[in-house]
Amino acid sequence: MVETIQWTTQGVVMLDQTRLPRETVFVTCRDYREVAQAIRGMVIRGAPAIGVAAAMGMALGAAGADPASLDAEMDHAAETLAATRPTAVNLFWAIERMKELYGRLRGRPVEEIRAALEAEAREMYRQDIAINQAMGRHGAGLVPDGKTVLTHCNAGALATAGFGTALGVIRAAVAAGKKIDVFAGETRPFLQGARLTAWELMQDGIPTTLITDNMAGHFLKSGRIGCVIVGADRIAGNGDVANKIGTYSVAVLARENGVPFYVAAPISTLDLSLASGDAIPIEQRPAAEVTHLFGVAVAPEGVAVENPAFDVTPARYVSAIVTERGVARAPYSESLRKLVVG
Repeated sequence: MVETIQWTTQGVVMLDQTRLPRETVFVTCRDYREVAQAIRGMVIRGAPAIGVAAAMGMALGAAGADPASLDAEMDHAAETLAATRPTAVNLFWAIERMKELYGRLRGRPVEEIRAALEAEAREMYRQDIAINQAMGRHGAGLVPDGKTVLTHCNAGALATAGFGTALGVIRAAVAAGKKIDVFAGETRPFLQGARLTAWELMQDGIPTTLITDNMAGHFLKSGRIGCVIVGADRIAGNGDVANKIGTYSVAVLARENGVPFYVAAPISTLDLSLASGDAIPIEQRPAAEVTHLFGVAVAPEGVAVENPAFDVTPARYVSAIVTERGVARAPYSESLRKLVVG
């Protein structure tokens, strides 16, 4: 299984996802500022992976701080990391978890604080993999045998600490003996499906076909696709789902053609403080991601560009939400809260 992120004695080592699939390059972040830049620059991406990276960044903040300025440095680390990407709630969840731990440790010897924060970041890494594997077990039964699964963007090991959310469900279904193949939407403009999902599934030997985003309706109508499975960056209390731009279109097309649309996401992606997806902040990415492809201009210079990184799929299009604690179905305002509170 691909290693997305690791804590090492040299720093936080990440697989540079901007270089895949052309080359496999690892970068080492030696302080929280470098972690923040890696998150902002999409070196590491995917809501769960961003959360783990933020936790490790906070631990680096303590490791590199002078004891006299530790409080100020931890505050600045939290602010710097929180300012990187606004949509994925896992980022803020992880920062708050590390801040709460630091608050409980304040006043203790610095080395004890540093060791505890490092241990917590490592534990969050371990928990993320276990959570993804649990999601896979819960979701595998939803995948119809002998059919094609359509996915959008990348919600695999590359988007997590390991195993994956949506791709984790696919991996678990394959491990259970189901004969399935995968259609990966290319996911313009950053091509996470083409560059990352196709590469990742091929590494696992899972039959994969790459399609352009505007082919989804054609294949959903064909009867070949048994279900759609995607990840999420934030899920509101009513079940509205923020995911990579283009997800909403796929969900509408799936409903039109009677194909189940599933979302796989950990409990940490739920934001029950939001009544609906209307309140989810949508990140705006640079125009060059749309006007250029690998540095080559594909649009006229000076053209106006809109580049929202995410869209929101209303809960009515979501057949089920798979979490590590089970599968939620409508009405989500009730089922999601039950999963959270137990």
